Amino acid sequence: MPHLFFLLKARFSQNQRPLFRAALLLLSFWLAAFSAQAQVAAVTGSVRSGAGAGVEFATITLHRAADSAVVKTEFSDAQGSFKLEHKAGGLYRVSASQVGFVRYWSAPFELSAAGVALPAIALQTSAATALKEVTVMGQKPLFERLADRTVVNVEGSTLAAGNSSLEVLARSPGVTVDGSDNLALKGRTGLLVLIDGKRQPMTGTELADYLRALPADQLKSIELITNPPAKYDAQGGAGIIAINLKKDQRLGTNGSLNASFGRGEYNKFTSGFNLNHRREKVNLFSSVTYTDRENFNVRDTYRYFYETRDGQQVLKGTSDQRNRMVSTDHFLIWRAGADVNLSKHTVLGGVVTGFSIPNPKPHGTGLNTSVFYDANGNVQESYTALSTSMGNNPNVSGNVNFRHTFGEGTGKPELTADVDYARYSTHRTQSQTTFFEPNVPFNTLASDQTSELTIQAVKADYVQSLSAQTRFEAGAKASQVTADNDIRFENTRQGVTTLDRNLSNRFKYDEFISAAYVNLNHTVGKLNVQAGLRGEQTHAKGQQLTTNQGFQRDYYQLFPSAALKYSLNERHETTLSLSRRINRPGYGQLNPFRYIIDPATSGKGNEDLRPETSLNTEVNYTYRQKYTLGLSYSRTSDPITDVAYPETDSTTVSTNVNLDRQHYVALTLTAPLTAGKWLSVYNNAILYYIHYQGNLAGTSLRAGKPTLNLSTNLTFTLAKGWGGEVSGRYTSAQRVGFFEFQPLGQVGIGIKKDVWDRKGTFRLAATDIFYTTPLRAVSEYTNYRQYLFLRRDTRVVTLSFNWRFGNDKVTTNSSRRTGAEDERRRAQ
Repeated sequence: MPHLFFLLKARFSQNQRPLFRAALLLLSFWLAAFSAQAQVAAVTGSVRSGAGAGVEFATITLHRAADSAVVKTEFSDAQGSFKLEHKAGGLYRVSASQVGFVRYWSAPFELSAAGVALPAIALQTSAATALKEVTVMGQKPLFERLADRTVVNVEGSTLAAGNSSLEVLARSPGVTVDGSDNLALKGRTGLLVLIDGKRQPMTGTELADYLRALPADQLKSIELITNPPAKYDAQGGAGIIAINLKKDQRLGTNGSLNASFGRGEYNKFTSGFNLNHRREKVNLFSSVTYTDRENFNVRDTYRYFYETRDGQQVLKGTSDQRNRMVSTDHFLIWRAGADVNLSKHTVLGGVVTGFSIPNPKPHGTGLNTSVFYDANGNVQESYTALSTSMGNNPNVSGNVNFRHTFGEGTGKPELTADVDYARYSTHRTQSQTTFFEPNVPFNTLASDQTSELTIQAVKADYVQSLSAQTRFEAGAKASQVTADNDIRFENTRQGVTTLDRNLSNRFKYDEFISAAYVNLNHTVGKLNVQAGLRGEQTHAKGQQLTTNQGFQRDYYQLFPSAALKYSLNERHETTLSLSRRINRPGYGQLNPFRYIIDPATSGKGNEDLRPETSLNTEVNYTYRQKYTLGLSYSRTSDPITDVAYPETDSTTVSTNVNLDRQHYVALTLTAPLTAGKWLSVYNNAILYYIHYQGNLAGTSLRAGKPTLNLSTNLTFTLAKGWGGEVSGRYTSAQRVGFFEFQPLGQVGIGIKKDVWDRKGTFRLAATDIFYTTPLRAVSEYTNYRQYLFLRRDTRVVTLSFNWRFGNDKVTTNSSRRTGAEDERRRAQ
């Protein structure tokens, strides 16, 4: 550990030395905490069936009596016996569960230094799960509302069959995906997206494309966290979406094979396998996913251009542009790793993940027809443009992780560390040939872009239970990001090709972020208090080599967070959380490169973007640990938003800008319902209002719009391995910056059948069956108005099959989720 801080010190500038001293102070806390070893006591007992036989692999959980928070979990042995070790002192309860039995809860007891021997636990057989379909009834609910997050248990979901991760994410409570592929949670953009604890280096369309290529069958769960604690990076003003992949905990050699075929307007094929080999001291795992999906994208734009005469708005002209793009995505995602138990208390792990692009490379072809009219409706110009594109963005990332527990039990001090390295390469070519009418020579605009992005990061975290009521956490992190982007544009007219120096560019970006945090969790009676403080220092530098223009930003900021949870009794619970967070611009958002959408529409980055910061607070009331009513408020400075504004009298540019201020308030209601043992319904409603303040293109924005988001999911559990789901969602009209969107929604259905003693599962699912997800929006400025229509291949019927093989016994050794929450989101 001293070597780690020595290396960090070598990277710190003089301005960063206060942060380095804070890291040393954390280290002293850790060393001091090592000596604070309280006396360990044991809770022992046995689990029996109604007939008196021992129940093997029953889940035994030690809970704090005050709030039922999980302290430690173990499994019963072959005779049904169990032993839970924890520090003496405090009131606790024990729960015992096993599929096919009713969950058991003990009465509260005090854990003395002498330990506690519980009476034999008799689990009562559940009549509803006594048949062969027991594991179907024993599944986790599709949606769970915890104290600080909503969990979507994707594993086993019928609607996940054959679909992409983006499609499942878009059906999660409060999550929306706009026409530019930006993710929003409860109406707010600026999210931190983690996959297995790792930040993804993409935003917008590129992140959406990655999630489209990642099959939902690979997912275990999705966590939606609006006010994360200090241990998480401060990035993501709207919160965190944490995607957790499946992990096989069974002993021996296990795995699964899956394949799916979907048909919308075009075909979508996905296949893959997972393989896991686990022994007492070594766990080896690997997975491969192959995806070949074809899609279409319709984008129709109607524009009105005005000028101001004598204080009046006068129409100058209009345009009607129709775009249709057909694209093919072709990906191979692979993953391989190992966890090695060096000792009883020490685990060393590593994982390598790759994103490969086999031939043929992802490509697309598009057709654009554009007609321009004068103020009287007479045709001034018209043309047709044919476009082709090809992309190749392979990447590879590696992680080495370490965990050491100082003693037995989850209450003992634990030190974890991660080292990450990732390299992302991008090569894109685009060509657009425009045919003018009448009899004007055509011209071709072609671009060739190459980009290299490297991410290096190191982090360490320490956690210790100072007492049965208090838990202490601390950590430090440093990350280095370097990006080199080069783009070349060429014009070809009448057979002569020339370099377009106005559009060609080269942009370099470097960023170094260092951080440290402390967090304390304490329980007093029915009250649980969590408070944390995170400090992050950022050094960023960007430069355009062709124009010798650039920027440099250095800033240090503190990010406090706090949460209170009070349990009035077993039925009533309230929580209050507060946090300050930051949303730094994505690497691609800062890149000033142009990309061509059609001859009159282009997009570009904005090197003048500043980070947005937000103050967030949320109050929730939960009844019977099921029904939740929440109120949220946030104030954001310099909010980043997508805009499309006039650049000339006939062309429009899409980019991101900072507005002045954003106020957000939301009311959330979660109401899960059950009807016997065969039907469960999860209902979620969010009513939110966002008020924007800012100026752009001579237009002052002081406006907001209330928006209602409704979602419901019905899960059916039927006899003989049959099951099904029906999901629906609706979003009313909403405002996002200068855009106003019309209402939209969709309905999906699915059925499944387990076969071969539940080793195999067939699923048939249909999404957006009424084809009600086209996006319609209007954007209005002082001298410009734009109407936008977008449609994709969203109505799809998919048939899939999954086969699981290997040993069914679950290991009693808990494995650490490898990976650090490091810089892996903001690149494009």
